[in-house]
Order: sequence, then C-alpha cells, then structure tokens
Amino acid sequence: MTAVNEEATVTEPTDTPISDEEIFTAHEGGKLGVSVTKPLTDPRALSIAYTPGVAKVSLAIAADKALAKRYTWTSRLVAVVSDGTAVLGLGDIGAAASLPVMEGKAALFKTFGGLDSIPLVLETTNVDEIIETLVRLRPSFGAVNLEDISAPRCFELEERLIEALDIPVFHDDQHGTAIVLLAALRNANKVLGKDIGEQRVVIAGAGAAGIACAKILLAAGIGDVTLLDSRGIIFPGRDGLNPIKERMAEVTNKANLRGGPVEAMKGADVFVGLSAGTVPEEVVATMADDAIVFALSNPTPEIHPDVARKHAAIVATGRSDFPNQINNVLAFPGIFRGALDAGARRITERMKLAAADAIAAVAEDELGPDKIVPSALDPRVAPEVAAAVARAAKEDGVA
Repeated sequence: MTAVNEEATVTEPTDTPISDEEIFTAHEGGKLGVSVTKPLTDPRALSIAYTPGVAKVSLAIAADKALAKRYTWTSRLVAVVSDGTAVLGLGDIGAAASLPVMEGKAALFKTFGGLDSIPLVLETTNVDEIIETLVRLRPSFGAVNLEDISAPRCFELEERLIEALDIPVFHDDQHGTAIVLLAALRNANKVLGKDIGEQRVVIAGAGAAGIACAKILLAAGIGDVTLLDSRGIIFPGRDGLNPIKERMAEVTNKANLRGGPVEAMKGADVFVGLSAGTVPEEVVATMADDAIVFALSNPTPEIHPDVARKHAAIVATGRSDFPNQINNVLAFPGIFRGALDAGARRITERMKLAAADAIAAVAEDELGPDKIVPSALDPRVAPEVAAAVARAAKEDGVA
C-alpha cells in the first residue's frame, strides 16, 4: 500500500470565529485542480505522454480492456455523485448548489486517502436516469461514492447500482455514519464496561443514516433497536411505513414498544439522534444508568452536550467543537482506499465492520469518556482502515 497524501498537513480546529468573507474567499474558483504525474518538460516527454506515443497504449487497452487499470487513473479514481436532494442539513437545494460540498468531499478523499476523485452532480432525480448515466460513464472511474441523495430513493439507487456496476458503490450518508457510530459505541462500551448484546439503542430518525445505523448495530449483535420516525416508534403494521421501514419493523423493537420519544427512551441504554429534532432534558433523564447519548444532528444537536452530560456517562456529537466528534471522514477515505487497493468489486458488510473495528482500535491508547473515537484529523486512521478493509475484502472473496 502506498502512503496517503504526505504533502497535505492538517491541524486541529481552533475556537477563532470564521467570517463569511474567509469562507467565500476559500471557495472562490473551486477547491480542486488537476495535477500532472509525468511532467511535460521537453518534446520527448510530450511525444510519450500524447501523440504519437499514447496511441500504443490506447491500442493495447483496445486489445485488453483490463490494461486500463494499469495505464490510466481509472482504478484509483472515485466518482463523487449527488443529485442535490439532501445536502447536509440544507435539504433539496439542487445539483449546482451541491457542487461545493462534492468538491469538499473530493478534497477529503485526496487529503486523507490519497485518492483522486471527480465530483459529478446530476440534473435529475430519476433513479433510472442516474443509473444509466453512471453505467455509461463506468469506463472513466473505479468506484462510486453516492452523496446527499434523499431517502428512500437512495436505498433503491445504491442497491441497483451495486448490481449494475462491477466496482465499489457506497452511499456515505448511510454507511459512513453507521461505521463511525459503531466504532464509537464499541469504545464507549469499553470505557463503561458494557456489553453491546445487552443494550437497547434508540435511533431518532429513519432516513438514510438512521436505517443504516440500525442495520450495522443489528449486524454487530446489539440487544435491541428502537427506531423512531416523525410519527413515532416503528413497529409491524403501523400506518405510514414505506417498504424500507416495513422491513426494519420486522427486525427491530423486540421490546414491542408503542408511542414516541418519551416511551422509546425510558430505560434505554443508548440514544442516537439523526433527525434534526430536539429531545427535552427530562426525557434524557429517564434513560438507564450510565447512558450513552450520541446527539449527531448538525449544526444543532438534539440536546446540548452540557445538558446531556448531567444524565449520560458519555456524550458525542457531529460537531468539532465538542469532544467525541462522530465524523464520516474517519471512515470513507480508508474504506475506498482499502477497497481499491484490494481490487474489490463491492463493499461488503464484513468490510464495513472491519472499518469500524479499525477506527475504534486507533483510539484505544487514549480511551476515556471524552475520547471514544480518534480525531477526524488523525493521520493514522485512513491507513489502518484501508488495511483492515483490504483484508476483509480478500476474506469475503470480492478482491
């Protein structure tokens, strides 16, 4: 495995306020560019890189398409794809407005995973059209990172793309969040001496991230999951369930609870907030002893961390200005790096669980109530995740 981008340096965030002028200046002209790996310094180099030399490489690939992996950047290139329908906490703001976010994602791929990526924002929300577009563009890239696509379309889109393409496809809003959440919960339980198999988790929010978090916790052996949407606890036969929620109703809520957040959180061991709603302090106070609260909505957590700490032993958020930031950047650069290093055709559940274990392991030496995951800027994370994911890909036979 080659080293990640060694030229990039990152530092911990400061408390200095960031002005609007500083933000817009930093984005002016975009955040990405293309660098040349073989400098064109003389006529000989030009003849090798372009005509006439390049024709020999093109003819070789025409005779054997597999050679494109060796002689182009395809096998190391990630397409970051969005239709702009669920951007950050901003909602459906359209393809053009989503592009700064996709550029930022590509910058994170390069900085933390050493991978090149291309933002592709599509002026369509039709699942069939998105799939057709990416299938036609398949010769240009080696993996697809789906981003900021609204639920429930995102589930169908990912499932169908995985079948349509022979390369890794990964919806980060789902699986990146779930992987880092699992890593955080594993380490929180180590701090508290608790067993995941004996815990009941309440997940507020049954969109892309909430469904994926429930699935990965179930795969990890969680005792029970209580899943909430805007209409309350999800259970079999409840009105207003789409097909995805109907399937989740069959495998969650072993406690057979009914009602809303008040009924769900009473006696719960873990709360995971992914709904952009609010949770009153008195409801958090009804959770089990040594409770764990992951209030992950941005920019405003479901409950302020200082308030949550009055009743919970460990508190995490999605923000960088509080301890225990659950940030997807801990997951996706290493996951894609490992998948591409292994030549994986897809990203399996074993690979996701391996990524969670690797993230958790990096933080073990400094483990404590305010240190259950590594810093998002920790340079050890992506290489460890990549190595674990590549091993899991080989074990699963998809490499």
